[in-house]
Amino acid sequence: MLGVNGDAADWDDTALLRAMADGDEEALGYLYDRHAGWLTARLSRRCSSSELVDQAVQDTFLAVWTGAHGYRGGGDVAAWIWGVGIRRLVDTIRRDRARRPRPWWRRAEPVMVVSAEDQVLVGMEHGRLGPALASLSPELRSAIEATVLDGLSTVEAAVLLGVPEGTVKSRCHRARQALRALLAEAQPANGGASPQRHAWGAP
Repeated sequence: MLGVNGDAADWDDTALLRAMADGDEEALGYLYDRHAGWLTARLSRRCSSSELVDQAVQDTFLAVWTGAHGYRGGGDVAAWIWGVGIRRLVDTIRRDRARRPRPWWRRAEPVMVVSAEDQVLVGMEHGRLGPALASLSPELRSAIEATVLDGLSTVEAAVLLGVPEGTVKSRCHRARQALRALLAEAQPANGGASPQRHAWGAP
């Protein structure tokens, strides 16, 4: 429906979503080609199973296709796609565990990596929060990444990480305490308030 003049390849994401809302499958193809690669890479940092990640990516773009009419242009399309994608991954993991329960000794937590995209999302690429986050233990860092960077609820984060919801809450609490202490140590001598501290719920 977009035609064969190649101009659609240069359309921005919002224009592609509008075309998809009108039933244009070719627009979906362009959006998929533009975003599937980074989405797969980032979801792979949250889950070590390539099979589950691939399923989540497919489910994501199906949801984007069916939900394109509901996008109102209130934010970055890539961020919207990521929000859909991380929740589709949680749903995929939940279905997989329900269908094929695994012994507790095989439920290893995925290795969590702070990507450049994640740092940009919370505005910490050039601040003190990045090194502080990187200094946390893997289990504390993964809990903060799931709930803050990915925007998941503690219930969703529990599914993603394979731990009880109470464990997620406890780890988030401990992570915030550790971050506050680390950021306080790096506080400027003039005692000026650090905006990053407030972003993490510090008083």
